[in-house]
Amino acid sequence: MRPLSFDERYGAIQSRDPRFDGQFVTAVRSTGIYCRPSCPARTPKPANVSFFATSAAAHEAGYRACKRCLPEAAPGSPEWDLRGDTTARAMRLIADGVIEREGVPGLADRLGYSPRHLTRLLTAELGAGPLALSRAHRAHTARMLLVGTDLPVADVAFSAGFTSVRQFNETVREVFGMPPLELRARRRRGSGAESLDGVIDLVLPHRGPFDAAGLFAWMSARAVSGVETATPASFARTLRLPGGPAWFELRVDSAGRVRLRARLTQPGDLSTLVTRARRLFDLDADPIAIDAALSRHPELTPLVARVPGIRVPGSADPHEMLIRAMVGQQITVSAARTALTALADALGEPVAIGGSGGEARLFPTMAAIAEHGHEVLRGPAARIRALVGAAAALADGSLQLGPGDAAADQRAALLALPGVGPWTADYVRMRVLGDTDVFLPGDVAVRTGAAAVGLPADARALQAWAARTAPWRSYFTAHLWRAVPPRVARRRGATPGADPAETSDARRPGPGTPDPAHPHTPGRPLPSTEEDAT
Repeated sequence: MRPLSFDERYGAIQSRDPRFDGQFVTAVRSTGIYCRPSCPARTPKPANVSFFATSAAAHEAGYRACKRCLPEAAPGSPEWDLRGDTTARAMRLIADGVIEREGVPGLADRLGYSPRHLTRLLTAELGAGPLALSRAHRAHTARMLLVGTDLPVADVAFSAGFTSVRQFNETVREVFGMPPLELRARRRRGSGAESLDGVIDLVLPHRGPFDAAGLFAWMSARAVSGVETATPASFARTLRLPGGPAWFELRVDSAGRVRLRARLTQPGDLSTLVTRARRLFDLDADPIAIDAALSRHPELTPLVARVPGIRVPGSADPHEMLIRAMVGQQITVSAARTALTALADALGEPVAIGGSGGEARLFPTMAAIAEHGHEVLRGPAARIRALVGAAAALADGSLQLGPGDAAADQRAALLALPGVGPWTADYVRMRVLGDTDVFLPGDVAVRTGAAAVGLPADARALQAWAARTAPWRSYFTAHLWRAVPPRVARRRGATPGADPAETSDARRPGPGTPDPAHPHTPGRPLPSTEEDAT
């Protein structure tokens, strides 16, 4: 998508359009502050305005955050999922806490650049280098904790990723123009939540509309017992983070706000957890832009009207996502869930970090699956070897998989694995990278949904038609999953109301074309290839 012009951005701040919150900030030279586009303050004159892509760039230019609109409280920019270039990959990794864990050299190494060149690149495009961007991210987390919890200030400092209370105090004062306790005192009544028994409760900003029911249905149909707990109104799970095990729960409160409850081993993991929870529920999406683009096509208008604000679920753990996708090949959702539950029961690590402090399990490590997976997994020997081999590659680092991957490189690396074909590689790309423009033409559920709404059911013709929905083909795919008639979904083994794609066959290779996911004799038809994954 093309960048917004000055006039388009100025029009957004004149109309105080909240859709643009998080996509850019407005700096006002006459006051020395920067605001979100929807700030209720009087609109400044165009001559006094500068626009920045990130709050970090505004900080570097000498501006401080508006005390009235608190631009750090806006949802994240959808641009970093929409784009796949180095800048977008860097922003996804910074949000995941890579700089805190590995420093700028670690970030640069993941992206294939020297630290100096990466700093030049980010500064040229965003107006701030990686350290400044990371600092702004920590400030955002600190503000969220100060306003949204009653944690002691020292705990807020370390939970936000600061190495000292002094550094925290200086950063908050510089960014927000006030000390931490004053920032906390200005919070709106009822905006916070208690932090009892080590459980942190936060509000996660998002753009509406928000298809919460669809997300909870998706999660409920696929929840791995012991690791995940899902209801029609909440989702909770354990997660392995750099500082140790964590537990979190996502729900929507009576005011329509997405709330995160979390219990952590190390408070410094909170920022990483918030980022992963946001990615899991696709909270940085711009649903109004997506719905408007898809609604331009008469065939899709009823779908968008039926499910406004549809989301594409992400992934909290990229390594786990690949294993779940491979386990789910050629079996129903409930069968995949049973297999994954057995895997977690046998190889998952028990932890006492659940929502009530009770015992739960972590999803097995890749090392455990590589070593003992053959003892637990059931099914064709070739598939078990493929699963164990993928886990071994992830465990020893020969396969890298994460939100900062280049899309083409990630797809090529996955396709090089035995047992992984185009469907699985693209599905993982959709879930792990949050790529907005993935389409799965070989998915039978996608084709069934397409036929139900009057679109071509042939894979090649449907793929050609889908090109007109770029760069939102992932959301087009999600709408087609939801369009599958309930009777067909039940016959395929999907839970009614949940997206049925995880029980669909993938496209069969043409005669004489072996599928790397399922070796067979060239020229003979396949009984089936990859199926949708969990």
